[in-house]
Amino acid sequence: MHRMLFAGLILLLVPFAAARSGDGAAPQRNAAGNAAGTAAGTAARPNVLFIISDDLTPTALSCYGNTLSQTPHIDALASRGTRFTRAYCQGTYCGPSRASFMSGYYPHATGVLGYTSPRPAIGDRATWAEHFKNAGYHTTRISKIYHMGVPGGIEYGGDGRDHNGGDGADDPRSWSEKYNSPGPEWKAAGDGETLEGNPDGKKPVVGGNTFVVVEAEGDDLVHSDGKTAAKAVELIERHARDQASGGEAQPLFLAVGFVRPHVPFVAPKKYFEPFLPYDQLPLPPKVEGDWEDIPKAGINYKTSDNMKMDIRRQKKAVGGYYASVAYMDAQVGKVLAALRRSGMEDNTIVIFTSDHGYHLGEHDFWAKVSLHEESALVPLIIRVPGKQPAVCHSLTELLDLYPTVASLCGLSVPERLQGEDISPMLDDPNHSVRTAAFSVAPSRKGFLLREDRWAYMQYGEDASRGIELYDMHEDPQQYTNLAEQAEFKPVVEQFRTKMAEKLKAIRDNDL
Repeated sequence: MHRMLFAGLILLLVPFAAARSGDGAAPQRNAAGNAAGTAAGTAARPNVLFIISDDLTPTALSCYGNTLSQTPHIDALASRGTRFTRAYCQGTYCGPSRASFMSGYYPHATGVLGYTSPRPAIGDRATWAEHFKNAGYHTTRISKIYHMGVPGGIEYGGDGRDHNGGDGADDPRSWSEKYNSPGPEWKAAGDGETLEGNPDGKKPVVGGNTFVVVEAEGDDLVHSDGKTAAKAVELIERHARDQASGGEAQPLFLAVGFVRPHVPFVAPKKYFEPFLPYDQLPLPPKVEGDWEDIPKAGINYKTSDNMKMDIRRQKKAVGGYYASVAYMDAQVGKVLAALRRSGMEDNTIVIFTSDHGYHLGEHDFWAKVSLHEESALVPLIIRVPGKQPAVCHSLTELLDLYPTVASLCGLSVPERLQGEDISPMLDDPNHSVRTAAFSVAPSRKGFLLREDRWAYMQYGEDASRGIELYDMHEDPQQYTNLAEQAEFKPVVEQFRTKMAEKLKAIRDNDL
C-alpha cells in the first residue's frame, strides 16, 4: 500500500499583492493610518475562512486517493483549488504545530515545544490572526485553533488548560470574539469500546488520549464539531446580513477548528455504516523486521504492540478514524454551503488543512509524533477565485500560511516571519520556494529535513540518538533506512551539515 505524499486544503479567494514589511513587530492600528486603511478599503478586502481539522492524515481523504474513506465536501473544495501534495507541519503534535503557524516562527525559535502559548516568546509581535485584526479585520475563533485539550477541554467547553489565566495555549489578543464547542466526547451515549490497553476486553470506555470508538446516538449537533459548524454558519450569515445592511465595514477572518478525527473516535452511528463490518477493512502491510533498522528514538510512542491492539482492534481503529473523518467532512460541507448561500464566496479566502498527520498502522505505528511521512505530512488546498484548479508538488510548510494569506489580502508581510509566501504557486504549480521542508518531534528530540528525493531524520541535535535516511523515489513507504549503509555516508554527512545550518538559521531571529 503506497503512502501518498499529500497536503491539505486552503481556499483563498481574490489575489492581492503585498511587499514584506520590516516593522511587523509593532501592532498596526486604524488610528495610525496604516495597513488597516479606511472603512471602505477594509470592506473591499477579501474575507478569510480558515478551517483546520485535528490529527488528519491526507491519505484518509478521497481527493488524496483513498477509495474507502469518502470525503465529498473536502473533495469539492479540492476540485476547485490548488491541491498541495507535499505540505509539512513544523511539529508532529498539536501544541508546537499550532503555535508555530499562528505565530509565524518555528518551534525552536519560540521555544514552544509543548502545549503553551507563543505569546510570552513573541511579546507584542502580531500573530497571524492578530495581524489581520490590527489591519481592520474582525477576527473570530470557533473551537480549537491554538492547542486545547481533546477530549478534556471539549468535555467542559473550556480552552483546555488551567494555566495562562485560564486561556491555556490560546491567545486572546488574536481574536475579536471566540467560542468554544463543548461535547460529550467518550461519554457520548452509544456503542463504545476502548481499543487501547484492553486485550481482555474488560476495560470500560475511558477518556484521555486513548483509542476509543463510540458509535454514538443522536445527530451531528450532539457533538463538538456539529456545534462548531452551526456557530460558523451563524456567524457567516450574520456577517452577510451586516454587510448587506451597510452596518459592517470590517472584513472577516473566521477560524474554524474541528477536533475530529482526534481520539476518541466519536461520531453519530450513520457515519460508521460504510465501514462495517470492521473486519473487511485493510491494514497496511506488516513487514518482517521493519523496526530493526530504526533507532529506538524513531519507534513511535504508540504501536500495535504497546497498545496491545490485536488485528480486530486495529481494523476497528481504522473504521473509527474513517467514520470520524466522514463526520468532520460533513461539517465542513455545512460551512462551505453557508458561505455560498451568503453571497460572500467570491470575496473570501478559505483555508482547510490539519495540524499534522496520523499513523493508521503503517510500520505498526499509530497516531502522531513520529517524523515519518504519515505523521509529518498534512493536507493543504488553496482555492483562489478566478484561478484554475491545479495540483502542486512543490515542498511547502504550514509556516507559509501567515505570509501567504497576508500577501493575498494586500496586508504587509513582516520580514521577521520565518515562513515563505507561496502565493505564486497558485498561478504556477511548478513554482518552488524551498528545497527542503523542516519538521520536529520535540518529545523524541527528533528533526526532519524532507527534500525531493530524501527524507532525513536525526534524533538529538548532534544526531547522537540515531539517524534515518530514506530514498523517497525508490522507497516511498520508508521501509529501508539507508543511514548505516557505507555508500550513503556522504549523503548522511551532507544532511548533518544542512541540519546544523537550518537550526542555526531558525535561532537567528528577532525574538
